Amino acid sequence: MIELDRVTKRYDGRSVVDDLSLTIRSGELCVLLGSSGCGKSTTLRMINRLVTADAGTIRVDGKDIIAFAPEVLRRRIGYAIQSTGLFPHWTVADNIATVPRLLDWPGPRIAARVKELLELFRLDPAAYRGKYPHQLSGGEQQRVGVARALAADPELLLMDEPFAAVDPITRDALQSELLRIHRATGKTIVFVTHDIEEALRLATLIAVMDQGHIVQSATPLDLLEHPASDFVRDFVGRQGLGLKLLSVRRVAERVRRGESAPGESLPQEASLRDALSAMTAQRTDRLPVADPAGRPIGIITLADLVR
Repeated sequence: MIELDRVTKRYDGRSVVDDLSLTIRSGELCVLLGSSGCGKSTTLRMINRLVTADAGTIRVDGKDIIAFAPEVLRRRIGYAIQSTGLFPHWTVADNIATVPRLLDWPGPRIAARVKELLELFRLDPAAYRGKYPHQLSGGEQQRVGVARALAADPELLLMDEPFAAVDPITRDALQSELLRIHRATGKTIVFVTHDIEEALRLATLIAVMDQGHIVQSATPLDLLEHPASDFVRDFVGRQGLGLKLLSVRRVAERVRRGESAPGESLPQEASLRDALSAMTAQRTDRLPVADPAGRPIGIITLADLVR
């Protein structure tokens, strides 16, 4: 889906991104992870040509992005940023409709797409369609910003630290929302963050960057269990490693099928860390587990978390 082949970007003779290669498969949620100044945001912006690479090739669906006019490319690629970038004097509906109007979609199709996206992001169309950005909470603005990025049904969504400016409770809700949207749409997403916890929760693939290079590209579990260097090991955190491992493993991997237990059911897609938290809150060492339809399928015990 996305191929970066020996891509380099320099500013004032200094390489911000240096000979970087990365392949992101279709449907992947790839997180570019690293400290400030490591080149992750520059890498993201080169994909939609907001920044032009000085060397190397970037391909989307096998096609060199240089073959497209920048404005055409950007209409094909959704882009969501930390500040949302909503037009303050436009309604929510008008903000979401920005790219479809540039693409000359007919009015009824635009109206249907706005309604569809508001419902997808759990914003009641009747209540939110006519509101202005200043009438929304920070979390609602972020939802509208991502909805706008998805409005023209792009094949690819780029997200540059979109949840960094909101409070922890809202951020947790937005992360859950993004995971749900990713499962529902199957979009390829490239997401920039410096937060290891956020990366572990969201990613199917994590690319750790340092000084313009990718120092390791791996699944969250492989990154934690097999860090490629001391830098990666220190960045993901030597302390609290056990809890991080629990956060990337699923209840479904450890469920004891056919057994039953009292208490509030855990969804099978919950993390083992969620299971530990729920057991602590309910003061028990075992909890029932349910499938996506809410049907009981078994239990998980405290011993299973460290098995």
